[in-house]
Amino acid sequence: MTATRVPAALALEDGRVFRGVGYGAQGRTLGEVVFCTGMTGYQETLTDPSYHRQIVVQTAPQIGNTGWNDEDDESARIWASGYVVRDPARAPSNWRCSRTLDAELRAQGIVGISEVDTRTLTRHIREHGAMRAGVFSGEAIGSDEEMTAAVLESPSMKGADLAGEVSTPRPYVVPAQGQRRFRVAALDLGIKSNTPRLLTRRGIEVHVLPMSSGLEDLLAVEPDGVFLSNGPGDPETQTHAIALTRAVLERGLPLFGICFGNQILGRALGLGTYKMRYGHRGINIPVIDVATGRVAITAQNHGFALEGEAGQRFDSPFGAATISHYCPNDGTVEGLRCAEVPAFSVQYHPEAAAGPHDAEPLFDEFVSLMEVHHDGR
Repeated sequence: MTATRVPAALALEDGRVFRGVGYGAQGRTLGEVVFCTGMTGYQETLTDPSYHRQIVVQTAPQIGNTGWNDEDDESARIWASGYVVRDPARAPSNWRCSRTLDAELRAQGIVGISEVDTRTLTRHIREHGAMRAGVFSGEAIGSDEEMTAAVLESPSMKGADLAGEVSTPRPYVVPAQGQRRFRVAALDLGIKSNTPRLLTRRGIEVHVLPMSSGLEDLLAVEPDGVFLSNGPGDPETQTHAIALTRAVLERGLPLFGICFGNQILGRALGLGTYKMRYGHRGINIPVIDVATGRVAITAQNHGFALEGEAGQRFDSPFGAATISHYCPNDGTVEGLRCAEVPAFSVQYHPEAAAGPHDAEPLFDEFVSLMEVHHDGR
């Protein structure tokens, strides 16, 4: 914790205000308040680009026990706009720890708040939905009315076009580990570091491309497959990525999408998307494969979802497709399979660095898809 106890407040757009103690940097930050149910992996959560412009509430009561290291970042910086915890660890204990979580938040200018009743806050978000909010600490604290007014002036997540703000500005290549078997063009909508790492372990050379890349840029890589990454914001705004996905499907290239990429593929196939009440964020979310009935415990982070029902078969501009996976908690669409083009996607994260690893074999399925396509040329 910080040496000096500084008063702080979390103000929600509906007028609810939670008081606490400053954690991390002091000042003011605005964003959409969401809760994450993971009991571990807070470093991966904070550095996940999918959390861009969101104030993350950790439901686990004690945070910061393992401090911060230089190996587990999922990107080059913290993307969460604010952080809310109940009980910050006073002293971290881990052999890889290089500094405290509080110190890293301060170093990166992330305004947070601690000693908040996160159980009550989470129940409030579940009942009223994810909403705009602000964290205010130190001299930035105003009256409840002033803080709420500042929150109400901030933009909504619905209609937010954020992928371009987190995407790489220039292409880069992650070499295959061992002998190269395939080359994949990965469209960076907010890609996490562990994704190329797991692909390269399978002999895949990964070319990470800016989200603004055109079809010519993608084809110049001479890819054996195309990957659509996770990312932040409203998928309805991604007209360019959707059009590029359609162009890839027209050429019959194997395609695999996760999280935001699942929504992009769905919209390319003609499905709609909607904003969820409070979304799925954590590492303990069950998903059922319609075809096998098998349950996987997955890591997820999304506030938007595809329209449809489990097992639904529908016609698309690229032939028949099926809603292949769903969440038994609320029926949310969790995956797509195309029957006539080599494409599939899931709403969850098979690369989950903090676990679970139930879904990691999906990368092997992507490899198999490329093998079949390569042999059929």
